Amino acid sequence: MKAWKYDEYGSVDVLKLSTDMAVPEINDDQVLVKVVAAALNPVDYRRRLGQMKAADPPLPVIPGLDVAGIVVKVGSEVKALKEGDEVYGDVNEKALDKPTKFGTLAEYVAVDEKLLALKPKNLDFIEAAALPLAIETAYEGLERANFTKGQSILVLNGAGGVGSFVIQLAKHVFGASKVAATSSTKKLELLKSLGADVAIDYTKEKFEDLPDKYDVVYDAIGQPEEAVKAVKEGGCAVSITDFEKPIPPPGFGFVLTSSGSMLTKLSPYLESGKVKPLLDPKTPFPFEKVNEAFSYLESHRATGKIVIYPIP
Repeated sequence: MKAWKYDEYGSVDVLKLSTDMAVPEINDDQVLVKVVAAALNPVDYRRRLGQMKAADPPLPVIPGLDVAGIVVKVGSEVKALKEGDEVYGDVNEKALDKPTKFGTLAEYVAVDEKLLALKPKNLDFIEAAALPLAIETAYEGLERANFTKGQSILVLNGAGGVGSFVIQLAKHVFGASKVAATSSTKKLELLKSLGADVAIDYTKEKFEDLPDKYDVVYDAIGQPEEAVKAVKEGGCAVSITDFEKPIPPPGFGFVLTSSGSMLTKLSPYLESGKVKPLLDPKTPFPFEKVNEAFSYLESHRATGKIVIYPIP
């Protein structure tokens, strides 16, 4: 099969398009998915740069965690999925502990059944591929923070992949009383369209110096010291960059545990259109331009998700 891989750590230049990779074998509890679309995430390039070397399997590695595609083969112990099912998911249960060797930037990927969910009927494959890692991270962080109806939340980097889902989930699923979020000037209107009541321009003001404090501050960018200053008494801050920049109390960090059941739980909100994937205007990038897509992601100029489609 065709797949993008790297045999050494380094810049985007180490990514090579291979035409003769073996189609992965599946275990009894796995399915083989024909990849239709795959999304990029910052963890993909951090890993390629060698920042997760300690946990990595031996190179070469096929990068990619997010997939939307069609089941073409099922293992003997697979219970719910069948050939022909349209599915999506994050193929790595614990990306920092046990990164997968054979990811989604390939024609086929082997995936544990428990990590996949049926694709919402109203979403195409590009939209579905943009969801798993980011929406699951957003949801798990809100759950771990015990965020509940009527509480207030501040989202740092509300226009990013994770942040855009935190705003929507807090507002439409958890029932937040007030959602504030930070972004650059040109993305303030986007924050409001996602459901933010207050849009803070980080180029003009420091959120931690403003009088408003929040029950939960969700740090989706890596500003732990500032994040905890915006927490009201009895509240907490949650960080997804704690492994790089530790967050002081009352903050805590976590690493996503991917699960298909979480996606299934969110399906009604996706199918009703209350929660939507945010796609970068340049999406999709064709399969032969994966290296260009990574260069763009690594420039930190993207708004929303970068998806690769079509995949041969």
